[in-house]
Amino acid sequence: MKQSGDNKFIPMTSVESGHGREVRKDVYYYTNQIVNVIMIGDPAQGDWVLVDAGMPHSGKKLVEVAEKRFGKGTRPKVILLTHGHFDHVGSIVHLLETWNVPVYAHQLEFPFLTGQQRYPEPDPSVEGGLLAKLSSIYPIEPIDIRERLLPLPEDGTVPELPDWVWIPAPGHSPGQVAFFREKDRTLLSADAFVTVRQDSLYKVLIQKEEVHGPPRYLTTDWQAAWDTVRRLELLQPELVISGHGQAMEGVELREGLKKLSEDFSDVAIPDHGKYVGKAQKP
Repeated sequence: MKQSGDNKFIPMTSVESGHGREVRKDVYYYTNQIVNVIMIGDPAQGDWVLVDAGMPHSGKKLVEVAEKRFGKGTRPKVILLTHGHFDHVGSIVHLLETWNVPVYAHQLEFPFLTGQQRYPEPDPSVEGGLLAKLSSIYPIEPIDIRERLLPLPEDGTVPELPDWVWIPAPGHSPGQVAFFREKDRTLLSADAFVTVRQDSLYKVLIQKEEVHGPPRYLTTDWQAAWDTVRRLELLQPELVISGHGQAMEGVELREGLKKLSEDFSDVAIPDHGKYVGKAQKP
């Protein structure tokens, strides 16, 4: 296994970095610098699943967080990847070397997870704040975890999580997926939409809660991104944990997501940038 050749510490943080929050008895998320790593499972029962693998060089800390919640020597049944961008797989090799468990992802992400293909370059010219301008330093080379990698089941079921389904959520990346549990309408939206304006350094630092489209500097298909937001809005989630920002729920979430779905071209798609093309309402 091999982490990407350009894997390096990225000096980005937020006020919530290093903090975890239980939002359901069996759903917990930990903010690793600026990205959320999610652990699904009831600590009283022991078994659990990890969703995403955090920022580069964070593996040791993520193991410590898991052991604090589930006990010394714990390991997840499986790791689920929403997609393969650097801030979601930055510590995956360390975690796999520690835990020796299978990893599931959408097959469209496989080229980026098996050493075959790098992601398109981030767009520092895109309309947005300082984090967009700095995006040229973000890792884009592929990782290689093929010996542990398996495709998500085609029927939408989620390994080890019978109450959950996975939903295609392309746009930000080709094979991005979201995870949804209907019984309590909990949605893990990955970067299909986020609950902080991710290109604004100030809002990332203070973690101001508001529904936004996917991070602009790494989104390459805006039509697919809009289609995805519309599909997720139709689920009418009660609670969302996105890839970035704090969990949101209730009226504020529903109204924010509805506005994003309806006004995506005005509030999410940047006015300029090399991946910006014409996108029409689904």
